[in-house]
Amino acid sequence: MEIVFRPIGSIISPFKNPEGMPIQSSLALGVQGKIVLLPEYIDGVKDLDGFSHIILLYHFHKVSGHKLVVKPFLDDKPRGVFATRAPQRPNQIGLSIVKLLKVNENILHVENIDILDGTPLLDIKPYVPMFDEHRATCVGWLENVENDVREIKSDNRFLVD
Repeated sequence: MEIVFRPIGSIISPFKNPEGMPIQSSLALGVQGKIVLLPEYIDGVKDLDGFSHIILLYHFHKVSGHKLVVKPFLDDKPRGVFATRAPQRPNQIGLSIVKLLKVNENILHVENIDILDGTPLLDIKPYVPMFDEHRATCVGWLENVENDVREIKSDNRFLVD
């Protein structure tokens, strides 16, 4: 079975390369960006401006191939890719929750963006705390992370060679 995704737009951010980029949107506080939707999707953002946050699903377009074991940003030990948020995945799909500042036709102004400039956007979903917020009782290998996650930034380890 072949699955084909087509971008619905692109993500504009201040991050021209991954080096120095925040590794999660919760660590990109105040960083602003834009979502530029293709014109045929404008009707799809009707009523989106009533939400404070949105979920962005996107394609890690600068990553090639995948590895089942990767060295994540928060650890020096190799980990199974599905136990990490590393972009070098079998399907290079990323997810970020960002603050929605305003909707202006096909342009969505957002904040707390941790995504590379020019990234193809696959989908948008409203963030709804009563559906999306889950209280975690354990976080696997991350429970032992001693790094200050606010200080960890992205690098080029997952880019195409």
